[in-house]
Amino acid sequence: MRQAGVLDVGCHSALLTVVRRRPGAVLEPVFSRKVRLRLHETLDHKGRLDRAGMRSVERAVAETVAANPRPRGAEVFAFATSVIRDAPNRDAIIAHVARTTGTRLRVLTGEEEARLAYVAARQWAGPAVGPLLVLDIGGGTVEIASGTGDQPHTVHSLPLGARRITRDWLPGNTAPSPRRLAEVRKYLRQSLEAVPDLPRAEAGLRVLACSKTFEQLARLAAARGKAPRARRQLTLPQLRTAVDLLAGAKPSRRGKLPGISQHRAEQSLAGALIAQALTEACGAKSVEICPWSTREGLLLEHLGVTATTVARSRHTG
Repeated sequence: MRQAGVLDVGCHSALLTVVRRRPGAVLEPVFSRKVRLRLHETLDHKGRLDRAGMRSVERAVAETVAANPRPRGAEVFAFATSVIRDAPNRDAIIAHVARTTGTRLRVLTGEEEARLAYVAARQWAGPAVGPLLVLDIGGGTVEIASGTGDQPHTVHSLPLGARRITRDWLPGNTAPSPRRLAEVRKYLRQSLEAVPDLPRAEAGLRVLACSKTFEQLARLAAARGKAPRARRQLTLPQLRTAVDLLAGAKPSRRGKLPGISQHRAEQSLAGALIAQALTEACGAKSVEICPWSTREGLLLEHLGVTATTVARSRHTG
């Protein structure tokens, strides 16, 4: 039975996921290993990883690969997200990790990450889904993709990630002033208005949100509404409430709010502001939380799975 693996090295963790394809389960988990990282604490003012950050990536890659119980049982695609992709010393980081661990990290363009997130979201939504708009908030960038088939018609990658907005607009361990919040909102709105052909949530179009940012905001909204099942849906009024709640708390206190993890607490306000601006710019009243994104898109393509092939196998089966 064919297997595939992806090692995803991001700002907060290195995650090795190995899956296989079998009847009745498009992606059946085989093995998973996560090592926590805090790369945002090792970045200088130019976005370069310092030596401590480089060593932590090295250790995380070595640990996840060594933990794989069947290292030869699956092809592993190792890639780094925007925290390394956008670092001025990216090549040095990749060369160091390859030399010390034997694993060469690859980087995907933001547009490719958007395409893969769309592939994953369409597969997750099922073969009967129609027009689709996929939103994904990362640390360095925001990805937007839309289409009606297996592949998106449009893809966008914008430098509006939660870590980047926190660094540029909301640094420090203090709650921001109303004036600063207004400035951030204006910047996000104008940045999105400048995007040519930004997809709109027209009638009949399903809007899926793929990222930890959206997931945590949905959990926060569900906890406040005392409706745990609602965490798969996030409305625009809920996003506005989440922004107000997070803006009123210092970063050190945000991690104590329901749904907000401690290691993402500092950038949670920026994530909520971005989510609100993105949802408003696309004209959506709500988004549906999708647990699959770029990582799952890579796994699906390495296994040769698309919504079309799955629909055909179900029909012929």
